[in-house]
Amino acid sequence: MANTLEWLAYRASQGLRISWYFGQKWLSARLTSEMPAPPELKERMPDRARILADLRALLEQDWRNIEEGHYRLPEDAVALRPLDALRKAGLFFSDLPRVDKRRRSEAHQEVLQAAPPGRYPRYYLQNFHYQTDGYLSRHSAELYDHQVEVLFGGGADAMRRQALVPLARILGERGVRGARLLDLACGTGRFLREVKSNYPKLAVTALDLSPYYLDLARAVLKPWSGTGFVEASAEAVPAADASFDVVTAIFLFHELPAQARQRVAAEAARLLRPGGAVIFVDSIQLGDILDYDPLVEYFPQAVHEPYYAGYAREDLAGLFAAVGLALEESRVAYFSKIMTFRKAGS
Repeated sequence: MANTLEWLAYRASQGLRISWYFGQKWLSARLTSEMPAPPELKERMPDRARILADLRALLEQDWRNIEEGHYRLPEDAVALRPLDALRKAGLFFSDLPRVDKRRRSEAHQEVLQAAPPGRYPRYYLQNFHYQTDGYLSRHSAELYDHQVEVLFGGGADAMRRQALVPLARILGERGVRGARLLDLACGTGRFLREVKSNYPKLAVTALDLSPYYLDLARAVLKPWSGTGFVEASAEAVPAADASFDVVTAIFLFHELPAQARQRVAAEAARLLRPGGAVIFVDSIQLGDILDYDPLVEYFPQAVHEPYYAGYAREDLAGLFAAVGLALEESRVAYFSKIMTFRKAGS
């Protein structure tokens, strides 16, 4: 359980966090070319005050989760590392002109032209978010988490942590000893760091298609044992049927085309043991928060997300039901949607 000093430290650090990342969001918007929203969307956009209020509500929920014992106080929620923060901000702003140039020219095929043929699925070879090298360089891996935090004004880690609430419930039912968790598209291991911090004896597997992101995940998770790393696609996981108790997918599905979403859902169902669960965190969809619908429609236009519009209209409950996974719960937190899908059995 958290104490008063931890609460004060959390509040102070998160206030600084919002100021730091929202400030960079504001500055980057002024240093780059504007991508104006269509008039019919612009007039309905939520204002900054509404977005900041919802971000504060996310952090209040994050604290309640800590206070109620769903997960421990994250180390970086109170520990400030100014030199590291300045270094990453420097990398972000030095790369910003290249990102802006791609946005203005709608150039998002550099990765396709540079990647070895046949190694990666075609849909993966994109400069997602117009970022340099897509997901296929060390430079991209080192920048990615900072870019995402700027995009969400400092709320990305707190949104990921919402997945720890259903995880605590599932592990409470099944026990940590002998349980196994697979994180699909683990990226730099930022979510798995939270998992291992709370459940150091839980066996986890980090899977990603990018060797560069997977290398950073290895470094992030080095303090803990019981962690495996697999360089593979979430559509074809090299593991036996019924290998895992929990499969997590954190901000993966919005970057998949429709057929790939179906294949990944089927693969998750195949990999789960009876009674196991998929814990899903991704962007909100159209209709989740009506005031945010204009932002959801505008997002793929402003940031290169070629499959987002289809994701925003996807019937996720139906998608997972088709492969035998029943929706157990669904809620929203800021710009994220947290869902749990359960496989029948015990």
